[in-house]
Order: sequence, then structure tokens, then C-alpha cells
Amino acid sequence: MEINIHSGIFAIIPGFKIGAIVYRGIEIGESPQMLKGRFQLFQESIYFDLLDKDLYDFEGLKEWRAIFKAAGTDAARYRPSAEALFRRIKKQNYLSPIHSAIDLNNFFSLQYEVPIGIYDLDALKGNVDIKIGENGEEYEGINGRINSMHHMIHSADKAGPFGSPFVDSKRTMVNETVHNALQLVYHRPSTEIANAEKMTKSLMDMFLQIHGGEGEYCVVGSDS
Repeated sequence: MEINIHSGIFAIIPGFKIGAIVYRGIEIGESPQMLKGRFQLFQESIYFDLLDKDLYDFEGLKEWRAIFKAAGTDAARYRPSAEALFRRIKKQNYLSPIHSAIDLNNFFSLQYEVPIGIYDLDALKGNVDIKIGENGEEYEGINGRINSMHHMIHSADKAGPFGSPFVDSKRTMVNETVHNALQLVYHRPSTEIANAEKMTKSLMDMFLQIHGGEGEYCVVGSDS
């Protein structure tokens, strides 16, 4: 599988890069107590930070909001997924455990202030393209709605769009029956390539520690 970023993205978002991790032979289930405990404590820590800070005092949230605007996305209507998580925590609407893959995804998304998606690898068809959507491109999301990808950065395979930094699709959603997965980390463009690689590997290593299996990663972008 190849991950390709369309050149048009680099024209409006210099330094754009994606961390891609392929997992095989993983076992997804209830999150271990260690992850549940760290996740809850981290959310509480963010809540107390937000008592004294604005959302856009967090550099990752600020940068990704600017990326949405640069792509033509209505950032007031469609918020990057990491920002949406922070907004929930600000209201003390803490995230409850779902399963180990999603919980770890959310934990790292909060920690690094970036959107992260995880997808059923066996549901994907062919290579993956990262591009800005055109009119008529859409999918049914895990939010239960049909989500337009018009002016939205998103990922697509031969079957069409399946994921974005806003919300992921029902077609490729990950559950406890999935044993092979693709994880996409939407790094901040300001992140140096060496740090993006280090973060991607760190996420992969922790994921494999919890889920077993094997993984391989790469970072794809304008300076990779």
C-alpha cells in the first residue's frame, strides 16, 4: 500500500506531512486499566489547564484550525477532531473508554494536539490518496451523518473517501473484530520531519505493546 499526498495540498499548506502505520495481527479489546487511568487523569489535567487558557493557546489546535481555513473548510462548522476532543473536556464531558484502539488514538490525539485516524486495513481498496475534496465527495461517518468532503482534507482509496481530520467513515471503522489496521497521524506542518518520525514510532510502539501483532511506519510529506 502506498500513501500519496496530492501536490495541491503542499501549495497551500507548506510542510504538510502524514505519519502512516500499518498493523497486522493485532488484538483489540477493552483497554487495560493502565491506559484507562492515564487517559482519565490526562483529561482532568487538560480541563484544569483550560480554566486559565483559551483553546487556541494550545499550538496544535491553533495550527490545525489554520490548516482547515487554508483548505477552504468552514472551521466554525467543521472542527479538527483534536479540537473537538478538547472542547468536550472543557465542558467536563470526559471521553469514556470505547475499546483499546480508539482509546489510545484519543489519548495520543490529546497529547500531541493533532487529529489521528485508525481504519480497518482489510476494508481498504488499493492505495491511499490524501487530497482536498471536491463537490459531491462524501461518506457516512461514525457520527451517524453523511459528511461532505468538499474543501476538506481527506483520505480516499479506490472505493472513495473514507477518513479525514474531521471525522472518519463507517465503512472503515475499527472494532474488536479487526486484526489489521491503518493509522494516519496528521502531523503539524511545523513539526520537523525527525520529530514527526519519532512521534509516529512512539505511537506505534505503545499500540503494539497493548495490542500485540506487528507494525511498520513511515512519514510522508513535502520534506520527507
